[in-house]
Amino acid sequence: MKNLTKSLMISLLATVYGNTTQAQTYIQSYGNVVNQVSQSGILTNLTEFENLGVKYRGTLAQANTLQWLKNKYLSYGYTASQLTEDTFTYSGATCKNLIVTKIGTVYPNTYVIVCGHYDTITGTGTNDNGSGVSTILEIARLLQNIPTEYSIKFINFSGEEDGLRGSQNYVSTVVNGTTPKMSIKLVFNIDEVGGVAGMLNNTITCERDTGNPSANNAASNTITNELIKCTQLYSPLQTKLSYAYASDYMPFQSNGEIITGFFETNETTHAHTTQDLLVNMDPAYVYKVAKAATGATLHFAKATTTASLGTDAFEKDFNVSFFPNPVKDYLTINKGKLEVNEYVFTLVDLNGKQVLQQNVTNAKLLESVDISKLSKGIYMGILETGEYRISKKIVIE
Repeated sequence: MKNLTKSLMISLLATVYGNTTQAQTYIQSYGNVVNQVSQSGILTNLTEFENLGVKYRGTLAQANTLQWLKNKYLSYGYTASQLTEDTFTYSGATCKNLIVTKIGTVYPNTYVIVCGHYDTITGTGTNDNGSGVSTILEIARLLQNIPTEYSIKFINFSGEEDGLRGSQNYVSTVVNGTTPKMSIKLVFNIDEVGGVAGMLNNTITCERDTGNPSANNAASNTITNELIKCTQLYSPLQTKLSYAYASDYMPFQSNGEIITGFFETNETTHAHTTQDLLVNMDPAYVYKVAKAATGATLHFAKATTTASLGTDAFEKDFNVSFFPNPVKDYLTINKGKLEVNEYVFTLVDLNGKQVLQQNVTNAKLLESVDISKLSKGIYMGILETGEYRISKKIVIE
């Protein structure tokens, strides 16, 4: 990804913005999850990523890497309905972003985006950006069964090395193409976090928005200082404050979103070359970065703080949810982890009268139901398949 030198800016940034952090404390249940980060699993993913070859636009290697990513998420327990592709074309090649959506329990319409690119140029890109890919996979693996208040989108972008093509397409066609526009709490970008073999890799650079438009800079500064604190709480790494540029958070930044990011402090000299290989990086550093990133994602998405970081009801109901709740006009059905193509959704009032029934075929992860003509009050929403019946209280305002 980046080849520019940052050192000239760091002291100025510290002077302009300071380095204050929000009051954050260590949460034991978060620490329990962070301690499950697998160093051997990260090494395996880095090795497999390298073996997939040069993942440039339109190549078989890139298509194979996309399928490898899908298989990884499915093996972690995500369902096919939670995986979507954002397809775009440029320079005669068709490329795809992969988006994995995990719906939140309190703010299901607002997303924490954890992202990084999987395309490479010239070499296998084991550091740039197999290191970021492996970190994102580890976060997704650990958070799969953990209820979070905010929804999370894990996004693997393509086309970054050709000028942020994938992230720009996603912002233009998905974020701004959603009605109303997609609500994003923050974008956490992870790019090139592999360190340098033979060096002491004990510091991670935390990046924030310092550019135009400037209206989102203060919020980015706050979020990045929270990222710094999470790194200190949940990993052995030291932190360095710097600025964001030239990676997949920039189209979001230009769109007015709040961004932050991780980038290695000891910068490799092998990016965009055939020597961007596992032998030239530090996989133990990626492991430490993954711990910091996992702790930060738990914090940003507001994971439950129960001892088990999960509830029996959450699992029993297959993560099915109906939102917003209370609702006025349109109710969204999230089928969660139910692997079904068809189901029946019914609304029943307090008198037990069925007031709405909708048969859903070719069911997507999220489906919308028009309830605008129903009276205000308390109802029971029921999702039924041939095998399961899940019911939840719904309030219509």
